[in-house]
Amino acid sequence: MNLAEVWSGRRVLLTGHTGFKGAWLTLYLSRLGSRVTGFARAAEPGSMFETLELHTLCAHREGEVTDLAALDAALEAADPEVVIHFAAQSLVRDGYAAPVETFESNVMGSVKLLDAIRRRGRPCAVVMVTSDKCYAQRAGAYAFREDDAMGGDDPYSASKGAAELVVHAYRESFFLPARAAEHGVYIASARAGNVIGGGDHARHRIVPDLVRARARGEPVTLRSPNAVRPWQHVLDPLTGYLALASALLGRHRLSPEAASQGWNFGPLPTQCHTVLDLVSAFAAPFDGLSWSVESAQPSMPEAQQLRLSIDKTVSRLGWRPQWHFEETVGRTAQWYEAAAQGASPQALRGLSFAQIDDMITTVMSEAL
Repeated sequence: MNLAEVWSGRRVLLTGHTGFKGAWLTLYLSRLGSRVTGFARAAEPGSMFETLELHTLCAHREGEVTDLAALDAALEAADPEVVIHFAAQSLVRDGYAAPVETFESNVMGSVKLLDAIRRRGRPCAVVMVTSDKCYAQRAGAYAFREDDAMGGDDPYSASKGAAELVVHAYRESFFLPARAAEHGVYIASARAGNVIGGGDHARHRIVPDLVRARARGEPVTLRSPNAVRPWQHVLDPLTGYLALASALLGRHRLSPEAASQGWNFGPLPTQCHTVLDLVSAFAAPFDGLSWSVESAQPSMPEAQQLRLSIDKTVSRLGWRPQWHFEETVGRTAQWYEAAAQGASPQALRGLSFAQIDDMITTVMSEAL
């Protein structure tokens, strides 16, 4: 699939563009020649968006996703053909610390964005990004499928399950695919596994925690070393989101009507690994790391097994992850090592573009 043919000149509204995944997608869309308008809170100091000066690659607008007037203004300014929604409270532990704010951002933010699109009454393709944690927990090594029940035992996970219900309700009530000739809006949701890659600086995420601990010369404490997660490089699901949006635009072998549903984006079944596997692999190319295991029971429990079935996405959307676990870890370590060695923002942006170019070259040979 030639992504540039689909995305060159395409008007895109990207919410949450100052976050980790949003920064990478800003770079990705810029590389493809899209016209990006970003809407998000101000970038955090030291973030990838700030460090790489990514405001120069998009029309940068600051605001809260719960501010309906600000969303209206962003939609009017962007006049988007595509809306990709990242803006959210994205951390499980912060959900425990600030549950009200988590539900407001993740649930009401989704409601207000979709209602702004409804009231505007202009055609567009919409990809609502939620999380693999949107599913009701099940015991054992079960791989969640898209038609499994929504749920979540902690505030963050529950908020993502609720956001999926919001997407479903708006699609069924206002944006039925069968009536797209009337409203022109196609909506899909994307549920990705745990992403890693250069530039993440969030608290309570294992890779940034490792990088900060190494810089301090301290060991990192592992809360749940045997927890299994669907690790993947950030560029893999981002490519999946672009493929999904392409289908919603009618630029894919899958019809917009068929694409208007929920989709899982994760690693191949053989590529799910434990937290300890990730730390050990990261320590190989990124020397100076040490760690210990938390002896007490975690005060904020998380699911020990998180796996996604990507069978539907592979067979129907034609997307599959391109970078295996070792390459994912290696490319992530390469980025952080360059930063640790004092690479300039321009050099780090160049390295990021080089990794994007590698991904584009790979997917262009795929029959998405």
